Amino acid sequence: MSLRPAPHRFSVAPMLDWTDRHCRAFHRCLTTQALLYTEMVTTGALLHGDQARHLDFGDTEHPVALQLGGSDPQALAECATLAEKWGYDEVNLNCGCPSDRVQSGAFGACLMGTPDVVARSVEAMRGATQLPVTVKHRIGIDHQESYEELCAFVATVAEAGCQTFIVHARKAWLRGLSPKENREIPPLRYDWVQRLKGDFPELTISLNGGILTLDEAQEHLTWADGVMVGRAAYQTPYLLADVDRRIFGAETPRATRREVMARFRPYVAAGLERGESFHHLTKSTLGLFAGQPGARHYKRTLSELGHRKDAGLDVLDQALAGVPDEALDARD
Repeated sequence: MSLRPAPHRFSVAPMLDWTDRHCRAFHRCLTTQALLYTEMVTTGALLHGDQARHLDFGDTEHPVALQLGGSDPQALAECATLAEKWGYDEVNLNCGCPSDRVQSGAFGACLMGTPDVVARSVEAMRGATQLPVTVKHRIGIDHQESYEELCAFVATVAEAGCQTFIVHARKAWLRGLSPKENREIPPLRYDWVQRLKGDFPELTISLNGGILTLDEAQEHLTWADGVMVGRAAYQTPYLLADVDRRIFGAETPRATRREVMARFRPYVAAGLERGESFHHLTKSTLGLFAGQPGARHYKRTLSELGHRKDAGLDVLDQALAGVPDEALDARD
């Protein structure tokens, strides 16, 4: 069982239908130190479904956190116990997802409106596990218009024992905007999150939302305890190759894209041996060559041939064969 501290200085956001175990294994070929998150898993799926399918992960994925979706303190506590049993480094409560699915279940971003429920959930989870219990949330929802309401939410949850808050610096509109629109339309308020850190200096405050480059990440780290990158991690995943050096001070040079794929290839081979889908094993690599010569060939080859039932390593080799050496071996 792992109880090592999670490095909130840089993390990759939990993304539904994206940050599965294959994606996390790929990201580990790029960075050894960033904190990785699972997709949000609901308490119902864990307590009444296939636990192994939702919770299994590889040893190389550490440090890795399990994100939970739910609003019943007892169920969340039981799931926190499972997180510790399966060896996760942290358990996180989702208070930021605005999808219809979570609204119908009265969790996700809806919980911003009921800080007392979040506080009771955090208390129950902390009582059930030694793992750090963290909360990821928005700066507000719908009718919440003031910074003071955000402070009240954080203060209430912090009093219950939560020490780490990952703050998506956008409000969530639960009515009128789709989940995709909620990631793009509400304006970013980094100033609110910076004020939050000033008003709660004893808490760990990690910033999420709209961070696309490591330059931006480093700028925010002058005041924030951590940054969390979302879409950039799958649109331009090669940025993760420089995280260990630029964010954590490692002395090793970043890996080339050729080296990254050489590290990932045995994982793909092992997955194929288990009968797993080539497409699912490799889809997280589609953006590896973004902005580089050969990117279109690589992406098109995996997209068009990777869905075939007999797709294997030959498809990966064919995709890489169309990428010039200058892109495969560059370190910048």
